[in-house]
Amino acid sequence: MPVLTLWKRELVRFWREKSRVMGFVGSPLIFWFVIGSGFGNLEFFFPGALTMTVMFSAIFSTMSLIEDRREGFLLSMLVSPAPRSSMVLGKVLGSTTLAWLQGMLFLLFALLTNLKLSPEVIVGVAGALFLVSFTFTVLGFLIAWQMDSSSGFHAVMMLVLFPLWMVSGALFPEEKAHGWMKVLMKVNPMTYGLAALRRMLDPVVPAGTPSLQTSLIVTAACGLLLLAASAWVADRRNARDTTV
Repeated sequence: MPVLTLWKRELVRFWREKSRVMGFVGSPLIFWFVIGSGFGNLEFFFPGALTMTVMFSAIFSTMSLIEDRREGFLLSMLVSPAPRSSMVLGKVLGSTTLAWLQGMLFLLFALLTNLKLSPEVIVGVAGALFLVSFTFTVLGFLIAWQMDSSSGFHAVMMLVLFPLWMVSGALFPEEKAHGWMKVLMKVNPMTYGLAALRRMLDPVVPAGTPSLQTSLIVTAACGLLLLAASAWVADRRNARDTTV
């Protein structure tokens, strides 16, 4: 099955690259102890830090798509009889799994806060975290598919994602934002993924935080729309890549 094969390839490829494994384990530690220690309210900061960890892991995992194009592996997938949607889903699920695992690793730092991690909370957060990881991964795939250089991919992602994270409620609640900033936070899809995690982790949330149901629906809808867009873009570029 193409989807399962590509999913497994992403995991095996990650494990063979020891530098990525070290970064996988080390980056959450550095992020928490260096940045997290500067925040007085760790309970408020933690969901935003968790979202950023998953975001960066998902985005940088999809950068392997650019390497696949350079190495010719992408061309071999495009000329195979497997449907383009299978290729997209396999790559996306592989990177989503890696981002989700890193997020679950970061979740352990919640033990250093006053957040309560009951079995029910862990299961709920794990599900929401996978949904958030999937959405970020598909966004990264959609952009990486159209890029030919890693430097260009980095520039675009930093230009798009970091501002989105900053106005998602990760650094300040909506109730403390100015009028135009509140509008940006309302239309920012990342706001809802963060809100879902915040609702599950902390029973006391800032005023204006979207409900859990709304947050999950919006995040899932964004993920599915981005997946459909990725499949469409993959089919569209198929002819150009197969003639390279």
